[in-house]
Amino acid sequence: MDEAKFRQVVSAALRALAAQVDAIDSDDVDYKLSDGVLSVEFESGGVFVLSQQVPVRELWLSAFSRAWHFRHADGAWLERDSGERLESVLQGHFTRKLGFEVAVANPGPA
Repeated sequence: MDEAKFRQVVSAALRALAAQVDAIDSDDVDYKLSDGVLSVEFESGGVFVLSQQVPVRELWLSAFSRAWHFRHADGAWLERDSGERLESVLQGHFTRKLGFEVAVANPGPA
């Protein structure tokens, strides 16, 4: 995927994820989307950061003192080492952090 297409795909994914975060029914969650980075802050402490990594064509997630590296393939964001889907990883982290089930849809269809 060339750089322009990657930027387009990752921008759409981050906007879709921001809309999903905005829909979470919790006063504990706030987010900011800016220049290829989606930061999700929790009033109870902690931050999840999703950032585009253009040179390697990846979307990186930092949460709970760990990092995941996702590549876009066949309409989904897949973790490069484990093959986990981005939405599954985020769903687990949001659920764990907030203490209630949070659904996250695939932000990657292109």
